[in-house]
Amino acid sequence: MTAATTGQLVPTFDIDSHQSWWVKRNLTKQLRDRDQASARRAELHNLAEILNQAADLISVGWLQHSWFAYRDDAGRTRTVTASNVEKMAGHPVVGACLVGAIVEAGGGLSSVRTQPVQRAIDLAWYTLFNTAPAPNHWTPAPQVRTQHVRDLTRWNDQPRRTAPQAEALLRRSAAAAVSEAANLSSRASAVI
Repeated sequence: MTAATTGQLVPTFDIDSHQSWWVKRNLTKQLRDRDQASARRAELHNLAEILNQAADLISVGWLQHSWFAYRDDAGRTRTVTASNVEKMAGHPVVGACLVGAIVEAGGGLSSVRTQPVQRAIDLAWYTLFNTAPAPNHWTPAPQVRTQHVRDLTRWNDQPRRTAPQAEALLRRSAAAAVSEAANLSSRASAVI
């Protein structure tokens, strides 16, 4: 029995074409994973910078029971809390509590709800309590973040607390961010 042909070739199933599809798919996944790791490393280095700048601020002017210290128009140092924070508008910050220093280093009060500031606060909290964040806890619920701020504030305001201790916590937090970035780099290079 013979089959009639019309002159057109019928496409055949070629396993090699499917292999290249899988290769392309795996390559795409690897590139996506590298992009995500690069973005995460960049974020961690940014967090380290914020935390080190916060530590620098603490080293020159650490506060307890106040958020910020600023220099007024007459050159006097004034402190503010939640009830009068608007008074410092337009004045240079010369001191801060632990959380206030992170906020100031992250861009000031207008940046308090930005992701870098919030994550820097989270990282300081994780460092203080010597716990590693679970992968899905990089964006905790607002109530959890509020509790983290309260915990850090209580720690900062303890009577026996010192400026060097607050500065050291921020430096350890920055070092943890750099260490995690290095771990991501080594894991990424191991995959290549």
